[in-house]
Amino acid sequence: MSLPLESIRVLDLSRALSGPFCTMILADLGADVAKVEPLPDGEMIRGWGPFHEGIGVFYLSVNRNKRSLAVDFRSEKGLRLLRRLATSADVLVENFKPGTTRSMGIDYESLRDDNPRLIYASITGFGTEGPYGGWPGFDQIAQGMSGLMSISGHADGEPTRVGVPIGDLVAGMWTATGISAAIAQRHTTGEGQMVETSLLASLVGMLCVQGQRYLSLEDVPDRAGNDHPVIYPYGSFTASDGLLNLAAATQSMWASLCRLLDLESLREHPDYLDNSARSQNRESLRQLLNQRLAARPAMEWTRELIAAGIPAGPVFNLDQVFSDPHVMHNGLAEEVEHPVIGSLRQLSNPLRMGSIGKNTVRSHPPLLGENSEAVLAAFGLSPSEIADLVDTGVVAVAAPAEKS
Repeated sequence: MSLPLESIRVLDLSRALSGPFCTMILADLGADVAKVEPLPDGEMIRGWGPFHEGIGVFYLSVNRNKRSLAVDFRSEKGLRLLRRLATSADVLVENFKPGTTRSMGIDYESLRDDNPRLIYASITGFGTEGPYGGWPGFDQIAQGMSGLMSISGHADGEPTRVGVPIGDLVAGMWTATGISAAIAQRHTTGEGQMVETSLLASLVGMLCVQGQRYLSLEDVPDRAGNDHPVIYPYGSFTASDGLLNLAAATQSMWASLCRLLDLESLREHPDYLDNSARSQNRESLRQLLNQRLAARPAMEWTRELIAAGIPAGPVFNLDQVFSDPHVMHNGLAEEVEHPVIGSLRQLSNPLRMGSIGKNTVRSHPPLLGENSEAVLAAFGLSPSEIADLVDTGVVAVAAPAEKS
């Protein structure tokens, strides 16, 4: 069965995380993604550690299933090449600072007349309009200004960033969704369009119930640590070997939890009679629950809680995650052969579709310029044109790699 986006050609001019994460999603779904990298050193995150056999794990994490084309962006001949490639691309993705692509002559307005079917996706820090339009953006800056940090962390501590670059990742996901919608609409209209988001807008769009609390009630949420902000008991508790998450989110689940922990007297106690009371008295209730839960390991409690109809699970660190039998059974990490590293484990795309299956990592994150000649040929350049670009240093081709 063919892959969902198999006929789609993507010119990826993005760098760091938001754009590359977006194009990796498209590549996982079958799009032919040409990752255009500047000479001489390639995409900036190649130099970000830590390193696996000399290759940055940041780079490895967001570039599977792509092909690398190394181009001298600073030369006029290199820019002419990019404009030429854009005339036959289905999708172009960029996340430069606003105004940069216009100065390079590869902004949407400069390209759409020559390629009216082009879907042009742009990710910025704060957008291009408004008081902050044009500001550069980095993930943690957006986390702070979106309000996300203000609701993350313990109530008596400072606001806390999420442990992954969530602004970059969410922006990439929103953009991949917008591109997919634009591809679908192009079947009807025959025309491409501009797809835009920003790190700030992407995170504000994810505020969900916390955002609606303010918009509906002008209620500014506080940080709630590992507790659910409005349901209790729903959060982290202390088992004998570490933290345990459980969610007694309904009155019947609360009754089941009291029976399981031999705390029947709490069911009718006025301090814990309903969710509002339990939320107001959560600290005293937490102590009572922890006294019972501390007697046994988290996974033992998990199995009993699940059997009683109460969602639960231990809090794992990453070595526990990737050795967990359920994660392994579902193939959430895959292996691919890399020309330098050898066997390389990579995260799997979490989507499961009949046309994709569980094997979502089809090719390794490419070496710089590893696919330059093949990409140019796919875009219709002749062998003599490709040879000239390589000979004049406009395009680079990766040297044969040796495994360490």
